[in-house]
This record gives sequence, structure tokens and C-alpha cells, in this order.
Amino acid sequence: MATPLTDQEKRKQISIRGIVGVENVAELKKGFNRHLHFTLVKDRNIATPRDYYFALAYTVRDHLVGRWIRTQQFYYEADPKRVYYLSLEFYMGRTLQNTMINLGLQNACDEAIYQLGLDMEELEEMEEDAGLGNGGLGRLAACFLDSMATLGLAAYGYGIRYEYGIFNQKIRDGWQVEEADDWLRHGNPWEKARPEYMLPVHFYGRVEETRDGSKWVDTQVVLAMPYDTPIPGYMNNTVNTMRLWSARAPNDFNLRDFNVGDYIQAVLDRNLAENISRVLYPNDNFFEGKELRLKQEYFVVAATLQDIIRRFKTTKKGVPDHHLVQQSPLFVAIQLNDTHPAMAIPELMRIFVDIEKLDWDTAWDLTKRTFAYTNHTVLPEALERWPVELLETLLPRHLQIIYQINQAHLDRIAVAFPEDMDKLRKMSLIEEDGCKRVNMAHLSLVNPFHHFEPEKFQNKTNGITPRRWLLLCNPGLAELIAEVIGEDYVKELSQLKKLNDFVDDAAFIRDVSKVKQDNKVKFAQYLEKEYSVKINPSSMFDVHVKRIHEYKRQLLNCLHIIAMYNRIRKNPTAPFVPRTVIIGGKAAPGYHMAKMIIRLITSVASVVNNDPVVGDKLKVIYLENYRVSLAEKVIPATDLSEQISTAGTEASGTGNMKFMLNGALTIGTMDGANVEMAEEAGEENLFIFGMRVEDVAEMDKKGYDAMSYYKKLPELKQVMDQITSGFFSPKNPDLFKDITDMLFKHDRFKVFADFEDYMKCQEKVSQLYQDPKEWTKMVIKNIAATGKFSSDRTITEYATEVWGVEPTDLKIPPPNEPREAIEETARALKKM
Repeated sequence: MATPLTDQEKRKQISIRGIVGVENVAELKKGFNRHLHFTLVKDRNIATPRDYYFALAYTVRDHLVGRWIRTQQFYYEADPKRVYYLSLEFYMGRTLQNTMINLGLQNACDEAIYQLGLDMEELEEMEEDAGLGNGGLGRLAACFLDSMATLGLAAYGYGIRYEYGIFNQKIRDGWQVEEADDWLRHGNPWEKARPEYMLPVHFYGRVEETRDGSKWVDTQVVLAMPYDTPIPGYMNNTVNTMRLWSARAPNDFNLRDFNVGDYIQAVLDRNLAENISRVLYPNDNFFEGKELRLKQEYFVVAATLQDIIRRFKTTKKGVPDHHLVQQSPLFVAIQLNDTHPAMAIPELMRIFVDIEKLDWDTAWDLTKRTFAYTNHTVLPEALERWPVELLETLLPRHLQIIYQINQAHLDRIAVAFPEDMDKLRKMSLIEEDGCKRVNMAHLSLVNPFHHFEPEKFQNKTNGITPRRWLLLCNPGLAELIAEVIGEDYVKELSQLKKLNDFVDDAAFIRDVSKVKQDNKVKFAQYLEKEYSVKINPSSMFDVHVKRIHEYKRQLLNCLHIIAMYNRIRKNPTAPFVPRTVIIGGKAAPGYHMAKMIIRLITSVASVVNNDPVVGDKLKVIYLENYRVSLAEKVIPATDLSEQISTAGTEASGTGNMKFMLNGALTIGTMDGANVEMAEEAGEENLFIFGMRVEDVAEMDKKGYDAMSYYKKLPELKQVMDQITSGFFSPKNPDLFKDITDMLFKHDRFKVFADFEDYMKCQEKVSQLYQDPKEWTKMVIKNIAATGKFSSDRTITEYATEVWGVEPTDLKIPPPNEPREAIEETARALKKM
């Protein structure tokens, strides 16, 4: 049962969690009881905690709906340029608490639920994560939606409503086992189906050349049904829309082909069409050229572009039709989140040329001005290269258009670089070696492309939303910061630099330290409940959570754990700074090496945690089923954040930013956003180790010799000998042969090369941790330096430099104000 707030806590409450008004609380309780009764058809005698969660979710949603409708009315009146964010992944996590925070309802809801005799945390735990993403790319899309709404941009997220999201991970006997994520089984209170906007999407067929131009005929049709989810901005009454498409078979699907009367089979075959939105591909940084995946990619862009054009035409009533489409880049910007929605480019060309009847050059000019594209990876295996044969079958007209785009592209290069056949081959959209493929990204060719058209290339540092990644997950720290610098930082994170004035403030140091300790105690209790393991809350919480991948080097961390274990065993009475090492993350189901890495970590944990010599000096926890809602628990409790990828392999990373904002110190290589974090906080305030990008390049030139490190470093030799001999797998001594073979013979990510420096750097970490005051001072310096890493800043840069729109702090009039207020605010926006 929830405990009431003390008078002191009530005095400390600040408005970042909303005001508790008596009328507010009474209204929320009334709404809660009404939904329990009329929506869920339950009374308090038979209602379950899940019913109570739904009753609260519907009550909070009531507060969203008026603002949602208001926002759409406002956009219709003001008619601003609209931004469309296309992504195959939106890793949203849970919605309830985020909505309460952004609407300023959190404290009032807490009070209402307390007065109803219920436990808010228990209700929040009932919500399923919307796990419609693999990791960083999908979570970035979610943070961006929050920022676009908070900055008052007329923005829409478009993706797929996967029936099954990223798999649930179970650890059984140390192995990862995948289970289907049936996240919709209890229903989703946050979405609204819009069958009236259902749209056809075409596949297969053939191209017919006619006097009127090319026609794509004899296609198979699948319907795209939209489901809308409201995306509230922070305290500004803006509620934008994320529209996710679900595949539906048309009523005559396959029935026309069954004139022999096999009606039952024909109806069952409808599943073939509806499989398109059935499941999210669980790959991260790896391209899988499956037909179903290409169908998903085209499905989302075909439905979305029809929807964008429909909305564009209905909002531009006074403009003659023949001028209308040619003005589209003035009113529409489309951002492609990686290459997954890149089929939007030939699709828009098809619409302009085949349907709107524009000439090729005009259509291409409009298309280039409409789209922008973000690249998220530097790993070659992640690049999308679709076989021409597959495109020819599935999307024959689009292949023709791609060939035509490529020809014009190569003609320009030939003029600029006559007789340079190598450059032509390198920069072509079509790869001819072996299987003929369409290269969707040209990542390996960034340099020649960059020299050819440098103005097209920009860098945008990623960011995270401080609403979810501080206010929601770490309220103690959020309120402490607001007490000393005010609450404006929530929308202007750069204000955190004011914390530099408090680096030497004894009271503030004590308070920051206490918040961290409270978070650690709470997480230790969670681990004890979920994993039946007792954790020492005063030990250093050393955390490494992200997708399991060789380049992220969970193996380097694992070797360090074994080395620490060996040191304790060798000299049990020597001083040792206690550590709880927490590793978590999912491995792609088909990624053998990643699954073996999990098996090694769990085997090491089993030995370490059960060795009486070690006691509570060292504990190793494998966090099962790492996801957004678990990240919200572990990140605020972390002391040390592991960001140890090989320099030059991580495009950015955003987990590193979340840890920094929540008061963890970073041990990391100079890779991805770690580089900018070191710039902002000062390299001396991070634990930086290992090779730099130029060192890795130099080693690639001369060759990486893993064996030389093994021979030179006694601790590394001991660790590898233990793994090889079966010390951690006595029943199957060869269990980890694939890992040891890889580390010795073909380790692309050079784990051994950084081992010695990593060990030394970890000793520095332990040394500083023994001085709590100095540790916390460094923590405060890090938090003060996180201002740059807000997704609000990232989106402001996209808006002004890429999309041609301006963020606004205009507040949309709330639902209780008359309609005229909307028109007045719309006029004010037009004047800006």
C-alpha cells in the first residue's frame, strides 16, 4: 500500500510533477470509478490490478483527448509546414507515467490513487512495454517524438503496428531463450483505430508501357489500417500523433482465385497478407535480406506517402491542383530514419510521374527537396543491399525508377570525373559483383560522395528526452536539481551547467550522494525480489546494458570480471572495492556468437556468486529481458557506466547520455558520443582508456596479433586458460571454444589490445570510489555537462537546418477555452 506524503515532502513538491488541487484529485477519482464501471464493466469486488491500471490509463487519456483534437484543429488553422518521421522502429516503452508527467498530472494522480487505497507503482507495473524496436535506433525515434511535441512542431511519426514486438528474453540454464512478445493481448488503451483512413498497398504485378506512361498492373493488394497514438509535449497542450499501420487482407483476397469453392482455405490464406505487420525483425546492426522485411519496408512507406498527400491536399483548399503538388516541399519535410524506409524515394517518384503526371526532372527536384536521411551505423554488415531479382518480383516499377535515378546519377559523375571507371563503380546504386544488388545507403562510399556533394552532409549529435530519462525515472534527482537551479532546465537542459556552482557545496554533494544511494537500495530490493540474490547496496554498481554484439565488447567486461575474481582468490585479505557487475541485453536470435557471450557471462556469474572466498566483494548479475521499463530502473542506480566499444565502431549511442544525466560516471573508449561527452565534461571527468580511431587504423594496417597480448600479459593468459580449460564449464570443457577461437584468430574488435589499459583504468575507478566526496563532485560535473545531449537540442537543429521549420513555445489553448482562441494563436504563429 502507498504511504502518504509527510508535510516536509509536501512542502518540497515542485511543479515539475504537477499541482495537487482538491478539484483535480476529485475529478480524477470520479473518472477512475466511471471507467472501472462503464469501460471495464467491473466493480471493486472483482477488479484486478490490471483493471485498475486500465481505469487509470483511460482517465489520464481523457485529459489527452481534448488537447489532441485541439492540436489538430490548431494545425488545420495555422497550416504550418509538417514534418513526417518515418521509422520501422519506435521503442516507446510504457506510456502512462510519461503522459502524467507531460500533462502535469503526476502528483494529482498519485494522490487520487492513494485516496482510492491503491498502490501507484503496482498499477504502473501492469503496463506492457510497447517494444516496437530493437534498441538505440527505435528508442531515439521515441525520444524525438517527445521533443517534436515539446517544441511545438507539427510532426507525425509513421511506422508499423507490430503485433509482436522485440521478443521477451528468458535466461534458462544460462542460455538465452526467446518468447513471443504478445504485448497487445490485454488491449492497448493508448491507441485509436482509424479504419476510415484505411489505404491500399500494392505488391507484385508487372509494368505496362502505355501512351500515358508506365502503369503498374495486376498487383496484389494489402490494406493498411492506421492506429493513432497521442504524443504529448511537455506542459504545452500540444499532442501530436504517431500513426502505426497494421496489415489487413481485402475482403476478396484470394477468393477470386478459388472458383473450385475452397472458401475455407481462401479465408485462411488472408493471413499471408496480414503477416506483414505480424512481427518486428529482432536484428540490431545486421541486415537480413528477407522478402517479408522488404514487404514491411514498402508497406509503411506506400501507406504513409498516400496519407501525407491526402492530408496535404485537404489542407490546401485554395490552391489550384496543378500548382499544388509542385509546392509540396514548402509544406512537407520527410525524415528517413536509416535506410529502412528508403523505398519512399522511388515510391514518391512513382506517385509524381505515374499518377500526378509530372515530368521526370520536376519530380526528381521535388523528391530531393522533400527527403532527408539519417545514417545510424558504420558496420558494413548493417548496410541494406536488396537483390535486384527480389525487387523485380515484388516492386517491378520501383526497380525501373531506381535504374533511372542511378543512370542520371552516374551521368553526372561521368561529367565530373571523366574516365574514372572506378569512381563510377564505387558510387553506383547498383552493385554488380556476384549477386546484383541495390545498395540502399552507400555507407562504404561516404568519402567519394562527400567530396562530390559536401553540402549534402551534416552531423547531428543524438539526444535523449529529459522528461523520461530524468523526471520519470529519477524523480529524486530531478527535484533536487530543480530546488537549486529552478525547473526551467526540463525544457532547456543546457541550464544544467548552473550546477557547476554547486560542485563544492557540501550540502548539495551530500544530497546528490543520498539520491544515488536511495536509488541503489531500491534497485537492490528489486534484484532480490526478481533474482533471489542479495546485493550489497554500498558496493559499486558497475553496469553494462545494451544489445549483445561483438563490437560492444561485453567480452572485454567479462574478462575483467574473471581477472577481478582471480585477484580476490589469490589474496582474499587484500583490500578490494566491492562491485556488483550488472550486464544485460538481448542477442539477435540468429547471432550465435552473441548468444555464446551471454552463456559465458552467466557461467562466470554462477562460479563467482557461489564462491565463499569472494563473499559480497564481487557479484555478477545478468539482467534478464532488458527493455525500456527496466532501463528506467537500473540507470538511476548505476555508479559506473560501461561504454567500451572498439574506437570507430559505435556511430553514437544514447545509453551513455542517459547514464551521464542520472549521475553515473563513464568508463569508455573514445568512440561514438563518448567523444563529445568528454569534450563537454572534460576528459579528466570520464575514465577514458584504450586505442583511439587512428590507433585502430594503424593496427589494421600492420595486422592485429592476439597471441602476442596473451603471451605478454599474465592476467590475460590466466583468464583465457581458465575459459579454454573448462573452469567455467566443467561438464563441457569445450563449451566456449567458438569464443576462444574467435578471440585468438579472428577478433575484428581487438578485445585483447585494450585489455591492459582497461584493467588499469578500472583500478583508477576503484581508487576514486573509495573517496565518496571526490566521486560525487565528479558526478555533479558530469550532470552539469549533459545539457548538449537533450533530444530537444537535436530536434531544434534538424528543424532549423534540415526541415525548414521553427520550434515555438506558443501554448495551444486548452480544451476549456473557446474555439476563437485557437484561431488567435494560429494567427500569432503565422506572424512569427
